[in-house]
Amino acid sequence: MDNKKRHAIQAIAALIQNCNFKGFFTGDIYKGQSKTVCVPGINCYSCPGAVGACPIGSLQNALSARKFRFPYYVVGLLILFGTIMGRLVCGFLCPFGLLQDLINYIPFPKKIRTFKGDRLLRKLKWIVLIVFVVVLPILVKLTPFFCKYICPSGTVAGLLLAFEKTELFAVLGSRFIWKLCILVSIVLFSILIYRPFCKYLCPLGLIYGWFNKVSVFRMKLEKDDCIQCGKCEAVCGMCVNPSETPNHSECIRCMKCVNACPKKALSFTFSL
Repeated sequence: MDNKKRHAIQAIAALIQNCNFKGFFTGDIYKGQSKTVCVPGINCYSCPGAVGACPIGSLQNALSARKFRFPYYVVGLLILFGTIMGRLVCGFLCPFGLLQDLINYIPFPKKIRTFKGDRLLRKLKWIVLIVFVVVLPILVKLTPFFCKYICPSGTVAGLLLAFEKTELFAVLGSRFIWKLCILVSIVLFSILIYRPFCKYLCPLGLIYGWFNKVSVFRMKLEKDDCIQCGKCEAVCGMCVNPSETPNHSECIRCMKCVNACPKKALSFTFSL
């Protein structure tokens, strides 16, 4: 599958998750029954088009409730999505992943594939997940810290609402300016680096990455056919070497490596 087909699937997925088109014109948030169901990817609950809930936002809401109850439903959905697809969600179903993909097409004299400190920075996802998604919401009630202080998808949703209801601009405070700076930084870095949010900050991608080696949808490597030419590694935007670790936790299942393999040693398969 080439990138055009993948982007088409990403666009369709984004439209399905944000099919409350009336909301983009009225600035009103959809509050129907489907909002109780989590979508697979990062998609802000407050987006005027959203018809589902973000799993990370739902997880924080449960953890930060006045009376603590373990979020069985959200955790169960994350395990379900993870065991079936792994990070296929990131490559095909996440709207913010599509946004980063498209921004990365903006030409620049020298794109950055990797750099010193890249591996260390990828550990930030652990800090974001443990501190901002789990610990702080448990300690400070009614405060979803990741959504409130980091999530760029939420910032996009806020901008969409504010452009429709311009009076909201008057009440946007320093916290929104902080989040806007994060969003602008991610957009700028997305021109230079492939998917910086997915690599360094996304707690949902980290969770799905745990399931890559055991998910039903996974990569298959025929070692006898592999000639170690390095072409699969060269095209991987996530800097994974599929000929050594075909189901690496950073792999977003974009299928570029499958297309690049001259011996067809790589393939994706559904397998238990």
